[in-house]
Amino acid sequence: MTDLHFLSLSDITRRSKSGELRAVQVVEHMLGRIEALEPETRAYQMVLGERALERAEELDGRRSKGEPLGPLHGAPIALKDLLFTKGLPTSSGTKVMADWCPDYDATVVERLEAAGAVVLGKVKLTEGAYGEHHPEVEPPRNPWNPEHWTGVSSSGSGVAVAAGLAHGAIGTDTGGSIRFPSAACGLVGIKPTYGRVSRHGVFPLAESLDHIGPMTRSVEDAARMLQAMAGHDPNDSTSLDAPVPAYPTLRRQDLAGTTIGVDWRYVTEGVGESVTAVIQAATALVRDLGGVVKEVTIPPLDHLARNWAITCGVECARAHAEWYPSRADDYGPALKGLIELGRRSTADDYEALQRQRAVFRDGLDAVLAEVDALIAPCMTTPTPKVDDDGRIPRPESTEAENRVEFINFTAPFDYSGHPSITLPLRLSSNGLPESFQLIGPHLGEGRLIELATALEAAAGFVCEPPSAR
Repeated sequence: MTDLHFLSLSDITRRSKSGELRAVQVVEHMLGRIEALEPETRAYQMVLGERALERAEELDGRRSKGEPLGPLHGAPIALKDLLFTKGLPTSSGTKVMADWCPDYDATVVERLEAAGAVVLGKVKLTEGAYGEHHPEVEPPRNPWNPEHWTGVSSSGSGVAVAAGLAHGAIGTDTGGSIRFPSAACGLVGIKPTYGRVSRHGVFPLAESLDHIGPMTRSVEDAARMLQAMAGHDPNDSTSLDAPVPAYPTLRRQDLAGTTIGVDWRYVTEGVGESVTAVIQAATALVRDLGGVVKEVTIPPLDHLARNWAITCGVECARAHAEWYPSRADDYGPALKGLIELGRRSTADDYEALQRQRAVFRDGLDAVLAEVDALIAPCMTTPTPKVDDDGRIPRPESTEAENRVEFINFTAPFDYSGHPSITLPLRLSSNGLPESFQLIGPHLGEGRLIELATALEAAAGFVCEPPSAR
């Protein structure tokens, strides 16, 4: 089956359970595809071929014996290389941790494998999950157009799934790193409520901001992965003890009786015209599906976005205290700069932002009490071009008062902990995905999934980059 790699994760699972496909057959196909395309896509940090085939044989054996099969039975996935994997290197994109092997699996890894997933390998990320890849790492390349951005830290996850080198992957989001690569690569990405998915065994960028979620090619696939991942974990003190809905069963055919909020000032001022046009098209789709679009006012967030690096830097410096400053020369300039900012920031600077995040969170709760979800872009501009090292060229003018923060649509919701789902809407005139996000109330992932199923069906976007067909 030549297009097996572009079947949905859910289809792979259903067909593997029915016996139409064997897990070994799927894994062999995927490993062959990775071997063929990896030199161009550069998504993987390590491919675990032998391990994946052994796992697939085990799953096929369970099926032949009539044993119970998990909700992700036979689903080939990739892990972002900051998820602890027992006995395997977990580099977090750094040089200082390149050979570090944990002695246990992250809770997320345990839960995904318990649900029947097959880990094909570990994918690349920016150094320490911050803004740029370590200078010694070849960055992944966007399969829609290699001259364009792949979306910060979960770049390997985005490229692997979009290019058909995995059927799902794990991303983390501290300032936008599920939403940026999902938007840039044409994927569905869920940033869950803070604490909905355990952070145990996930190397931190900033512990109070880090979210872990799925990145897939469909809403159903993301819902299926989230259900396996979510739930209380006593090993994570920030883990939420709340029931986990049957996310894959939550779907709608229309949006009748639904209200979507939009702050038109927020999505237009300082924002690229084509980005605003995507929101206009998406809200028109909401109305076509029977929903109501209501104008709202989002609480002030500019200060949080502008100073996010202080919160992130302070917490990142703590996470890297074992290696920094003793091995400062082994760090790339971006992560080194963030850690240095954190080291020189004062306790007053940090606490002031903590107070502001609480005010913003409460204000956003009040807005979300009036609507089912909010709609916003993921980025302030179309997916930008990058240089040979995968970096976005710096604008000549970087004065804060003259620019809108690129993370204006992402970082504030990491501060507040609200869930969001990123959806691709269409392709731009230059063949790149155009996406938007829905933001929901705390523990409102189920509502977002319902809304997204209707919008996804109406949009009809198919994530099959021409270069990867």
